[in-house]
Amino acid sequence: MPRFSVIVPSHGVAGRLSRALDSVLTQSFGDVELIAVCDGPGCPAADVVSRYTGRDRRVVPVHAPPSEGTAGARNAGLRSATGDWVLFLDGDDELAPGALAALDGRLRETGEADVVYCGHERVPWWTGEPTEPAAPLLARAPDGAFPPERAPWLTGVGLPAWSAAYRRAFLTEQELAFPGGHFTDVGFGGLAALAAGRMAVLRRVVVRHRVRRQGSRLNRPGPHHTELLDQVELVLTRAAEQRLPGHRHGPLFRELFAAVLKTAAHPRRLPDGRRAFFRRAGVLYRRHRPAGFRVPGGSPGVQHRLLAVGAYGAFRVLRAANRAVGGVLARVPRPRGLRTRLRYRRRLRRPLDRDLVVYCAYWGRGYLCNPAAIHAKARELAPHLRSVFLVEAEQAATLPDGVEHAVIGSRAYWDVLARAAYLVNNANFADAVVKRPGSVHLSTQHGTPLKKMGADQATYPVVAAATGSFARLLARVDRWDYNVTSNRHSTEMWESAYPAAHETLEYGYPRNDVYYTATAEDVARVRRELGVPEGKKALLYAPTHRDHASGFEPGLDLAALCEEIGDEYVVLLRAHYFYDRGDRGASGRIIDVTGHLSSEDVCLAADALITDYSSIMFDYANLDRPIVVYADDWDVYQEVRGVYFDLMWEPPGRVARTPGELAALLRDGSYADEEARALRAAFRERFCQFDDGRAAERVVRRVLLGEPPEALPPVVPLAERVPAPAPAATTLTRS
Repeated sequence: MPRFSVIVPSHGVAGRLSRALDSVLTQSFGDVELIAVCDGPGCPAADVVSRYTGRDRRVVPVHAPPSEGTAGARNAGLRSATGDWVLFLDGDDELAPGALAALDGRLRETGEADVVYCGHERVPWWTGEPTEPAAPLLARAPDGAFPPERAPWLTGVGLPAWSAAYRRAFLTEQELAFPGGHFTDVGFGGLAALAAGRMAVLRRVVVRHRVRRQGSRLNRPGPHHTELLDQVELVLTRAAEQRLPGHRHGPLFRELFAAVLKTAAHPRRLPDGRRAFFRRAGVLYRRHRPAGFRVPGGSPGVQHRLLAVGAYGAFRVLRAANRAVGGVLARVPRPRGLRTRLRYRRRLRRPLDRDLVVYCAYWGRGYLCNPAAIHAKARELAPHLRSVFLVEAEQAATLPDGVEHAVIGSRAYWDVLARAAYLVNNANFADAVVKRPGSVHLSTQHGTPLKKMGADQATYPVVAAATGSFARLLARVDRWDYNVTSNRHSTEMWESAYPAAHETLEYGYPRNDVYYTATAEDVARVRRELGVPEGKKALLYAPTHRDHASGFEPGLDLAALCEEIGDEYVVLLRAHYFYDRGDRGASGRIIDVTGHLSSEDVCLAADALITDYSSIMFDYANLDRPIVVYADDWDVYQEVRGVYFDLMWEPPGRVARTPGELAALLRDGSYADEEARALRAAFRERFCQFDDGRAAERVVRRVLLGEPPEALPPVVPLAERVPAPAPAATTLTRS
């Protein structure tokens, strides 16, 4: 019995079918059954398939009459499948390289699940840049296998059938098959999600969906659009039979009727029968609307209300009005909601507020990083300025006292963005934010680049797919007036990664000031807050994100490491900020500090750093404390992600390739010996070039107060800097 059965319908794609079949058969994971479904013997696709069956026993030809459509072809493939897991692949799409190996690995991690939703790329037919539509949905999902209640937005109806893997026994037990007619993915996806007991996600790209030049057949005009309502009714009826709870019923209802309203409002899709379509949709809406359902805001909400009362005439008027202002709104920034867009546009006509500064860090994750350090220094040096920090709603309570904030997406958010003279971010503001003449955008970055960034990622497929549109990325970069760097290496790499006309400020990273200004009392306080036992050495373990991984992978057996190195140590585990949700099961001598907002605090508390390729090493080097690089997969990382220099030749300290080597370095104290200090000194010379404790002051004086460069405090030479004291409870060398 094979691990996977991949079902490939082939109607109308004989000329592109070979690429799809090759993408399956050349996978590094070979325990697969390829079921190629053709119209019948002698058809063009059958001839293509016959060439494969002669040389690869894994190819299984199956026939299904074209009159049964995609649903019939897939169901025929399902009846022939023998694999543990079933995947679907359109005949003109491709499995991404390594997809089955990644999926197999993910299944072994998550354990039992019925459905695993996977990432996919939409690849334009021309030489364009791929997008990854499912990424926002998958990014929010829990790690591991989980019940559907924990991710109610994963309704199944908005994802194509080929963007998931299904346990075959689950499909058989639930008697699940593709419903006939058009829009069969909506019906099948919804039914599968309703029947699933446990789900999981794989956040990497599994399928490359090649968008046809002529577009999807489903989007062409014709009466087949009425069949969308058949699929909607099928799914909602099943939900009613199951008495689906409201927190799941609402998202399902909203997603289904988003598709319905999109069709109803599209004048070309239904040349005839639009009134009948609207009338039937209204009946379904009223019959299946969940109790307490809240309609969305803006124009979509108006459409919901008109559908609920069957007001087709008013709906037509609204549709015509939307088309009439379409040309105008195309030039208006695109915050969500019609009223918000128009309000933002009006605010853009008002004069800039020369005393208003807007800050944001890590897309609203809180009061963090360089923006927070600049904000704090501005309150000291420029108290006349009004400072507003942008945060996600759930982070508002974490802000320090006295910090004015606006919740991302709110009216206040768009109001301050429209009128602020200064905008400060360590990432980028939303695409819809307008760069007004006279405003100043300051990019602070949030790390020194070891891995390839920005436009330099384009030749690395895995990370390029996750990045999205490089044209849009560079359009955001074009808004920058200043970009802060902490060393000359960064200056050069950012010029390559973000080619634009902004000015580089070689002032150091403001967030790193604390590494020279913190006192022994500050260090002791942070250790108490983090729960570091008195008298213990704290090893900070901070691995970076792997673009080819589906979730957080610690890379080390920390419990085993603790046993190897003795009870004088505790480990502070800090995962990449992508994974700052949930408990990683830390206990005893392993303290999970991922949720602690300030990485600077965590570094101050640590006696030594263990990392792989995380940029935290460049910041931690300012403390002049031992650093160990644990590089068990360096070859894979540099191949997949791309790097700017060979860390193995220029490390900040000792390098370990295996857990045993790492444990030995810690046991015998060589992680902090003379050779380690010499490596760290050379590393600090190159990468701590401008960090001296006064970076925030330089930024505030130059950017916010307009002082000339020659009036700014000069960078203190490295030899004259005094880092914050190491934890007083221990020394860093063994007696």
